[in-house]
Amino acid sequence: MTTGDPGETEGSGGGETISQADGPEGAQYAEPAAESQETARSASAGDSGGARDDVTLPRLSALGWARWAWRILTSMRTALILLFLLAIGAIPGSVLPQRGVSVDQVTNYFLDHPDIAPWLDRFYLFDVYTSPWYAAIYLLLFVSLTGCVLPRAMAHYRATRARPPKAPRNLDRMPYCARFTTDAAPGTVVEHARSVLKGYRTETDTSTGGGTATASVAAEKGYLRETGNVVFHLALLAILLAVAAGSFYGYRGNMLVVEGTGFANGVPSYDAYYPGTAVDAGDLQPFSFTVDDFTATFIEGGKLAGQADSYSADLTYKEAPDAPEKHHKLEVNEPLSVDGAQVYLLGHGYAPEFEVTNADGDVMFDQAVPFLYRDTFTFTSDGVIKVPDTGDDDQLGFSAVFYPSAAKSADGDLVSDFPDTRDPVVTLQGYKGDLGMRSPQSVYQLYTEKMDEIGASPEMRPGDTWNLPDGAGSITFKGYRDYLSMQVNSDPARLPALLAAAAAVLGLLATLFVRPRRAWVRARRGDDGRTVVEVAGLSKTDAAWATTEFHRIARTLRDRLRNAPATTDDAGMKE
Repeated sequence: MTTGDPGETEGSGGGETISQADGPEGAQYAEPAAESQETARSASAGDSGGARDDVTLPRLSALGWARWAWRILTSMRTALILLFLLAIGAIPGSVLPQRGVSVDQVTNYFLDHPDIAPWLDRFYLFDVYTSPWYAAIYLLLFVSLTGCVLPRAMAHYRATRARPPKAPRNLDRMPYCARFTTDAAPGTVVEHARSVLKGYRTETDTSTGGGTATASVAAEKGYLRETGNVVFHLALLAILLAVAAGSFYGYRGNMLVVEGTGFANGVPSYDAYYPGTAVDAGDLQPFSFTVDDFTATFIEGGKLAGQADSYSADLTYKEAPDAPEKHHKLEVNEPLSVDGAQVYLLGHGYAPEFEVTNADGDVMFDQAVPFLYRDTFTFTSDGVIKVPDTGDDDQLGFSAVFYPSAAKSADGDLVSDFPDTRDPVVTLQGYKGDLGMRSPQSVYQLYTEKMDEIGASPEMRPGDTWNLPDGAGSITFKGYRDYLSMQVNSDPARLPALLAAAAAVLGLLATLFVRPRRAWVRARRGDDGRTVVEVAGLSKTDAAWATTEFHRIARTLRDRLRNAPATTDDAGMKE
């Protein structure tokens, strides 16, 4: 079927009319693959004869099963399923606190949910990214991507070096096909066609046989789309490699640093330390820093009242023990970078200061104690003071609650109504006896099995002293300091991972916006001596856009050939 502009005729062209053939509706652009079928015939009494021969399929060998498993694992469908499972597996790591990020939050979760937390911990849900099941998904995804991307990349490389496919025998079956006649020779048509198809990769075929001269140009464009697809998947593979290298050669650690104190980068200084497989204690960068000052601001009013507005700390640091001192303003998104390691500010809390004296008035304890906050809206915090050396047989222990902004609830209970320290108050519960410190225990828990309760303190504000019953001594609430929850992260693969992520984005953009298409131009001598020119095109994406471009190519070629000199020979043609 032929459609187009049959009435559009150029007078000087002598019958140069472009007619567009769209091809039959619903035409297929790829030849269907041949399918083999096996038909099972059953023998019956009325059949012409011959008994049924049972077909026994051979059993797969171990090598056959291995090949089958490899094909399944390296298919794109399997890679997508594994990628989906990796994303699903990361959800608990986003919902639940992780030890690799904040040990304090994990400890608080255990205190708030004592029944379910141990079960979650059995499934590594507080260490998702280092769990065996997450590592299994990760490794399977890596193998799957490697097995399907590398062969695809090699196939694409061979395709880019191959010549464009020759013009099909019947160009009018293409989604776009236009036809016109000209006085120019087929060789001249080919020369002008290559010029019009600038930007396409072209191949020319010419022949003279049976007294009919024929020449054709095959052109292809848009290889960058598949290149972007390959680059995107190779970049994903590079990201997986970079993450693996980072976990192998890098390390991270968490610690609490009280305002006014310092930190030296060594394994004993960490509250939680996670080294890579190839990292030794001597490989840590020898930097140190001191927290000179810390400032936390909170939103005062509105619906967001009580939420943190900003955290900032002034640090004095040294890259090495003999290096000069430098200063850095540490904020949530402004880490300190020292010799390939980054120091991040994760959060903050309060560390009340206490002084404990014994019955003789000697000072047995004088320091700030970090308390763990229950929530970030009120910063009501719990802590433990342990005094193992009292100069007596009995040791002292206190469980304490710190209220940054003390207030009374509707029931008359003491609460905190704001996270900032507007009216700091501490309440204590005292114990005397054996702290049980001969066995390992958490610094945030007080074991009172071997201790006797000695009473509860009144509400204490900075400067208040509670004289303990039975002349056991006294404890003074001296004030409070801020402490910083921090993390040190050393990852030598950060830059490769960043470059791979950038390559993945560029590859994805090429996949989305580059449009691959093919075009053909064929010129042959007609029965009347004029040259019949056919222009056809095929697009793999947007057909409407491609039709416009192919029609522009046909019109431009026709216009150029209108002024071409008429020839009767076939100069430039090769047999």
